[in-house]
Amino acid sequence: MGEIEQRPTPGSRLGAPENSGISTLEHGQKPPPTPSGKLMSIKIQMLDDTQEAFEVPQRAPGKVLLDAVCNHLNLVEGDYFGLEFPDHKKITVWLDLLKPIVKQIRRPKHVVVKFVVKFFPPDHTQLQEELTRYLFALQVKQDLAQGRLTCNDTSAALLISHIVQSEIGDFDEASDREHLAKNKYIPQQDALEDKIVEFHHNHIGQTPAESDFQLLEIARRLEMYGIRLHPAKDREGTKINLAVANTGILVFQGFTKINAFNWAKVRKLSFKRKRFLIKLRPDSNSSYQDTLEFLMASRDFCKSFWKICVEHHAFFRLFEEPKPKPKPVLFSRGSSFRFSGRTQKQVLDYVKEGGHKKVQFERKHSKIHSIRSLAMQPAEPNSEVPKQAQQSASLTLGEGADSPGGQSCQQGKELKVSAEECGPHQSPALQKSPMGNKKADGAVKATMEEEEEVVKDRTQQSKPQPLQPSTGSLTGSPHLSELSINSQGGAVPTSVILSPNLSPDTKQASPLVSPLLNDQPCPRTDDEDEGRRKRFPTDKAYFIAKEVSTTERTYLKDLEVITSWFQSAVSKEDSMPETLKSLIFLNFEPLHKFHTNFLKEIEQRLALWEGRSNAHIRMDYQRIGDVMLKNIQAMKQLAAHLWKHGEALEALETSIRGSRRLENLCRDFELQKVCYLPLNTFLLRPLHRLMHYKQVLERLCKHHPPSHSDFRDCRAALAEITEMVAQLHGTMIKMENFQKLHELKKDLIGIDNLVIPGREFIRLGSLSKLSGKGLQQRMFFLFNDVLLYTSRGLTASNQFKVHGQLPLYGMTIEKSEDEWGVPHCLTLRGQRQSIIVAASSRSEMEKWVEDIQMAIDLAEKSSGPTPEFLASSPPDNKSPDEAAGADQESEDDLSASRTSLERQAPHRGNTMVHVCWHRNTSVSMVDFSVAVENQLSGNLLRKFKNSNGWQKLWVVFTNFCLFFYKSHQDNHPLASLPLLGYSLTIPSESEDIHKDYVFKLHFKSHVYYFRAESEYTFERWMDVIRSATSSASRAHVLSHKESHVY
Repeated sequence: MGEIEQRPTPGSRLGAPENSGISTLEHGQKPPPTPSGKLMSIKIQMLDDTQEAFEVPQRAPGKVLLDAVCNHLNLVEGDYFGLEFPDHKKITVWLDLLKPIVKQIRRPKHVVVKFVVKFFPPDHTQLQEELTRYLFALQVKQDLAQGRLTCNDTSAALLISHIVQSEIGDFDEASDREHLAKNKYIPQQDALEDKIVEFHHNHIGQTPAESDFQLLEIARRLEMYGIRLHPAKDREGTKINLAVANTGILVFQGFTKINAFNWAKVRKLSFKRKRFLIKLRPDSNSSYQDTLEFLMASRDFCKSFWKICVEHHAFFRLFEEPKPKPKPVLFSRGSSFRFSGRTQKQVLDYVKEGGHKKVQFERKHSKIHSIRSLAMQPAEPNSEVPKQAQQSASLTLGEGADSPGGQSCQQGKELKVSAEECGPHQSPALQKSPMGNKKADGAVKATMEEEEEVVKDRTQQSKPQPLQPSTGSLTGSPHLSELSINSQGGAVPTSVILSPNLSPDTKQASPLVSPLLNDQPCPRTDDEDEGRRKRFPTDKAYFIAKEVSTTERTYLKDLEVITSWFQSAVSKEDSMPETLKSLIFLNFEPLHKFHTNFLKEIEQRLALWEGRSNAHIRMDYQRIGDVMLKNIQAMKQLAAHLWKHGEALEALETSIRGSRRLENLCRDFELQKVCYLPLNTFLLRPLHRLMHYKQVLERLCKHHPPSHSDFRDCRAALAEITEMVAQLHGTMIKMENFQKLHELKKDLIGIDNLVIPGREFIRLGSLSKLSGKGLQQRMFFLFNDVLLYTSRGLTASNQFKVHGQLPLYGMTIEKSEDEWGVPHCLTLRGQRQSIIVAASSRSEMEKWVEDIQMAIDLAEKSSGPTPEFLASSPPDNKSPDEAAGADQESEDDLSASRTSLERQAPHRGNTMVHVCWHRNTSVSMVDFSVAVENQLSGNLLRKFKNSNGWQKLWVVFTNFCLFFYKSHQDNHPLASLPLLGYSLTIPSESEDIHKDYVFKLHFKSHVYYFRAESEYTFERWMDVIRSATSSASRAHVLSHKESHVY
């Protein structure tokens, strides 16, 4: 019986010295030299379907042949690939790298060995070389054609469109249809031809490298990506398929995944004859048995799958190649097979350290040359960029062209490579990271359980993030775009956007995308080379324009929450009136369509600005004002839809109050990850976006001198948007207060009529109330007519129970620290009740004093709950009888809602009320108004206090919170960080952060470092985060509202 037990290897976990790679060697022995003697010729079928012959010594191990192929291709990341062949029983097996080839391939003259991808990483951005991504793209193309990569028609058409873009270049309908007629990429391709052509039209200007990247971005989200099915049966005799991936072992029924066993859950893998056994770790929450058993067709099938599992576990989970077991003195038990080669971490470390030459390679059928850089070195400012050259698409090897991965200098030569000439000692794919010896002395030994915890912690903090297409080379393509750096140091273009409606198979992003929630090991992002910065525009106007692009992406995603996700949820249940559906969706869909086109125009302009195409006219396009002016003028045609958003918000809340089914639908929708903010907040997003355009144009006008070519357009666009903001000013203020009152209503129990005409929210926060039992924490809510104080309820809904109400009319406030001996103490004396409260700090006390005094003054001037300050609040159009009926209905609904909420699991523990409770702070409506204006999104590099590397994330700042995404294409955040209570500073010298544009966030023991791409973006992130970590004053916001009509 063969078995593998997951045990930590001896020695260092990080970069230990290269071991021999020979299973029979004792510790300290050196591997024998490559065997000499008679050579045998072996045919290798490459991923582009060409065949090449390699000569290797008959007694050479399989590693020599794989090294020869990688050396011939100049492939640095060859460890992701393998050689497979049919054995004497016609079972397709992998070539064992340790065994002699002659013992595995019995009749080499009659066998064709295939060079294919063996290990599919969780994220294609971990592939740091353009050639590697090209070969992976060829593998995806091959799997599509063979039917192994199954997907829906839309995904298939999108994949093929990127393949076509890579092979024949930009869209031309006649050429496209001719090319598709000659090349069949998928069965039943004819039915998809129109879709393929339509998608290809969207890829204009995309380089082959970018096409490869986008192809892999789509493919990695498919359930069958990198999956090789192995037929088996379960204990009940049901036919299933087993597969292994970077995450663990998967179980399929047909092509549908029905189960998965992550490596962290697997204690031991073994096989006995035809039975494949998975021994799981004990888990009280799991219904699975301790050992799972699957029956395969034969012992050979079973052993073959077991070997693949052993190799996947070692490659993705271990830090270094496992050491060989000592040879038994007398008897051996079980298989001696083990993984041979570098682990993924060692590959990534090796490639990041670089030191390779730039090598040209040719793509089969492609009209565009591609150069890849094997060195992660900064390019010289004047380094020559290869130009796109037209080539015949029908070049064959017989005409002197080499294979896609071959060196251009080998054209015309015979494709026969001697393994003796390019042995393992010459192959860059076989060299270990020189950092290994340095780290070996500090190795940490751990049990398997400890190792898994370490891996989990490491991956939680260090998942690399996906990015837009990268050429993999600093000098490898003229189509670099962003200054943002990927996890391997490559530059990240942003010109190609995947439509959210084209998400393959409507599948969510891979579970491995999360930087916080997954235990799959993955390397940290390393730092980019400073020289790369020189390749991008440095003008402040460029980064202002780029901010328009990044925030527009987030805005589109917010619109899709309503137009796609909420509309889909509503369509499944008949709980929303048709009039309300029309009011909401018919007014949002035109906005989504308009802003989708607007974003495309901005992205195209940025591409021209960055020089990714039409470089000779680049200077004519280093501006954004004309694009803004054109679209803001067109936006005025949509003003009728913008006017409807306030009406839609009111109608939705009214319908929720009258329908428990609709209330439950909206509550359930807010539980979904995609609804990362309160639902009614998304209804106000179009109004908020106008203010963002206004701020951007103000910054551009301030930056450009009047003589600048863009100044005139920017000033005209500013005038247009200012007029729109002024027209919608009243609606904005009215609806913000209305939305906030309804949001607070969900957090409170014990008040029946929180939302009434004329009431305005002023401040909420945590104060300590002095009673006979001492100081007790309470949550206070200040409105213009009343002060509520509450305690946190014990219900599952985490709501706050109202304990008392203090009318503000006739109230007085005085500081009473000396009287009660309590720091930051206030006495609030009402007409019927007095209370003593204490703030957490002097600044908190001053905020409360200022706001309470202002509210008291307003209440004194007013004889009722509708002071002048609230003149723009929602009008009350009901008769007294109708109002009474509505109040009674609201009370009944509140009771029903509370009962329903108490039956649910906790789900409202992350609202602003709860953040203030836990952080012992407060926030005002003024702060909310400022926060609406200070929204920002873009790529940042994040580093934890004790981590070594930087991790790239797409970050959205809104609602006093940072939301972290793997990429801007993700539909929901992976994690969030509420910023109330955090301090924003610059790292000190002692913190050893020797990088530019880094800011630090810390709260108690929590420390995070964030790194921006430029001085402008650094200042913008500092400004918006400062707005969340330090409250604005009332005087500031009043003048602010006048100057900004907001």
